Parts: sequence; structure tokens; C-alpha cells
Amino acid sequence: MENAGLHRYTIVLAVCTLFLLVAGASVTSNDAGLSVPDWPLSYGRLMPPMTGGIFYEHGHRMVATTVGFLTIILAVWLWLVERRAWMKWLGLAALGAVIAQGVLGGLTVLFLLPRPVSIAHACLAQLFFSTTVAIAIFTSPAWKRGPQMVDDAGTPPLRMLAMVVPIAVLSQVALGAAYRHKLLGLMPHIVGALVVAGLVLIASLFVLIQYASHPALKKAAHSLLGLTFVQVFLGIAAYMSRITYTETARPEPVMVLLTVLHVAAGALTMAASVALAIQVLRNVRSIRVQ
Repeated sequence: MENAGLHRYTIVLAVCTLFLLVAGASVTSNDAGLSVPDWPLSYGRLMPPMTGGIFYEHGHRMVATTVGFLTIILAVWLWLVERRAWMKWLGLAALGAVIAQGVLGGLTVLFLLPRPVSIAHACLAQLFFSTTVAIAIFTSPAWKRGPQMVDDAGTPPLRMLAMVVPIAVLSQVALGAAYRHKLLGLMPHIVGALVVAGLVLIASLFVLIQYASHPALKKAAHSLLGLTFVQVFLGIAAYMSRITYTETARPEPVMVLLTVLHVAAGALTMAASVALAIQVLRNVRSIRVQ
């Protein structure tokens, strides 16, 4: 495959970005958000003592810096070797997103965790991860082999439904971030989870019933359905752990672990919904029933 190394590199970047999300969730879950009071340095140093909450906060910055450098390499690589102009610009958009994400992270520290900025920081992180997954799809051998077109005469149109699901998942991510940063209560997040789970179930079943033999659509639907199930389970487990350890002075390890896994599964669910939308838009054409 032409530029096979580029595709492998995009996978590495996506994995590193997922690890960055885990590192960020660890900061919030361990109440370490202001363990380092300055930015971009940490206590005026490039490498402060990695003790207590500094381990999570500065560790998060180190991972973010690494992902930033990897994204610069990706943007340059795409610009040099890609023949598709839109892919060149997508690489630059990813670079712009990671720069904006770093600025938002700095503002959360300098302005003492303002809730709107912290929520925007969490949502942009999810969007950036989904972008890296999308780039990995666009550079894959399967994508270069071309689409396998199928017709959709269903109601509602699958193309429209596939685009609604990622928007709903991102809204749910925002509600979860608003709950973690104490801007909203838990109930909006619970209601959102029910809505998203319903939309995912409908979209996935539409795909699996109509196109059971289509490899790309089938794989994307199975991935989204499975990850959503895991995400709902982890959300319930994380909430139960919070109830169990509500009186403890510091976050318990099991509560931190379940919350971080919940955030990571949410990122994977978001990326899977984007992947399904990409495959539907690429392979499914709507037809009008007379």
C-alpha cells in the first residue's frame, strides 16, 4: 500500500491521544486540577518533583506536549505526501485543534478552573481524538480500495440518522463534563445517556438488518453498539462507586479507575459514532420511494 507508514503513524497518534484523554481524566478524578498553579511551566520548571497531584497534572502536560509534537509531524507528512487536498487541510485542522486544546488547558489553570473553559477543554479533546481516528480511516487500505455502494430506502434515512448520532454523543460528553466540573447535576447526564443509547441502538440495528453482508458498515455498527454497552455499564459502576465512597476525604482508587475508564470508553464511543457516520456517508446512497 502506498504510504503504509503514514497509516500506521495515524494509528499510533490515535492511541497516544486516547492515553492523553486517560491522563486528563486522571487529573480531574484525583482532584489534581490545580496541583500546578502556573502555566506553561510547572512551578517555574520544565520538570518539577513528581509527587502528589503534581504527578497527574504535570504528567498530563507531558503527554499533551508529546501528542502536540506528533500532530505537527502528521500535519507536515500529510501536506507533503497526500494527493487529496482535503486531507492536507484536515491535517492542519487537527494541528489547530491540538493548539487550541493546549491554550484551553492553560486557561483552566491561569483562571482557576473556570467551568465553561474546562468543559470546552473536555469536549475539544474528544473531537480531536475522533479526528485522529477519522484520519486513520482515510489513510487505511480499505478506504483506498473504494466504496461498496448500497441503497437506503428506509425511514428515517440512514444517512441523516448516522449524522445525528455523533452530535448526540458529543452533547452527552458535554453533559458529563458539566457534571464532573459541578456545573450541572447528574440527571441531565442520565437522561442524555438514555437518549444516546436509544439512537445508537436504532442506527446500529438499521445497519445490521439492512446491510449484514457489508463488511465496513457491519464492523462500524458492531463497534459502536459494543462500546456503547460498555460505556453504559461503566457509567453505572462509576456512579455506584461515588455513592459508596461519598464520605471519604480523598477519591478512592476504585472510584478513580471506574471514572477514568468511563471517560475513555466515552471517547471510544464518540470515535465509533464518527466512524459509522463516515462509512454510511461513503457507502450508502439514499433513494426516494415512489
